Amino acid sequence: MNQFGYTAVMTGYVGKIIPRGEHHDGQWMVDHYIRVAQKAADHTTMVDMHESVRPTGLQRTYPNWIANEAGRGNEYNAFSIGSLPEHETILPFTRLMGGPMDYTPGIFKMKGFTACAPDRQMHSTLAKQLALYVTMYSPLQMAADLPENYAAKMDAFQFIKDVATDWDETNILEAEPGDYISIARKEKGAANWFIGAITDENSRVALLPLNFLDKGKKYVATIYKDVATADWHNNPEAYVIEQFIVDNISKLSIILANGGGAAISIKPATLSQVNNLKKYNAVK
Repeated sequence: MNQFGYTAVMTGYVGKIIPRGEHHDGQWMVDHYIRVAQKAADHTTMVDMHESVRPTGLQRTYPNWIANEAGRGNEYNAFSIGSLPEHETILPFTRLMGGPMDYTPGIFKMKGFTACAPDRQMHSTLAKQLALYVTMYSPLQMAADLPENYAAKMDAFQFIKDVATDWDETNILEAEPGDYISIARKEKGAANWFIGAITDENSRVALLPLNFLDKGKKYVATIYKDVATADWHNNPEAYVIEQFIVDNISKLSIILANGGGAAISIKPATLSQVNNLKKYNAVK
């Protein structure tokens, strides 16, 4: 990897463990994960462990051990019956308490992605997939879909290009485990903020106060959200993108579709943007 310029590796251990049917969370494999982390550290390489044992604090010993899957990730929707829409609203209160999770978000093709099982689909809207980059913390992120699926929706892909991977500050704006969660995070070393808001199988209105923004400053909020007719089962890829001028007294009110979400980037506004974009009307 050093020879060819690779700086990070994702390991994977699907199925039975070689050489003798060891278990993913057994002592033999725990020793293996530690050995991989040490070898990667010896060669200044980051490692992201999939199908690994749950986080136990070893990332403090091996800071290059940047993330784990160690839970039912997004890929489960592609080769099985899938996870219920509430799944991602539970993980921040369970698995993510142990440390960063590589959930492999960012799927844009929600239906018809495999000819061998045409009925399979993501239990999510496209806007929710964008929101997961904020709600599912991992300092090593990826764009998990095929390039051609992104090429068809480059306006939505802009959020993946913009969103940070590590943060200086995190605010939980609203949450109910198993129902919904909305998180605002400040980009590490920058003035930009990002919000992810997701819901379970029920549509709801996310109320997002922006009082964490610097007082007296204007920002551009770019909102990627479900359209009115979006639905995780029947119309999952329908989204709309809007831009507004906001400040620290603004309170966004966004309808999340069934199994849906919203992703928002908030960046300091230029004078030209202040003069040309509509101000968001604060919700009382």
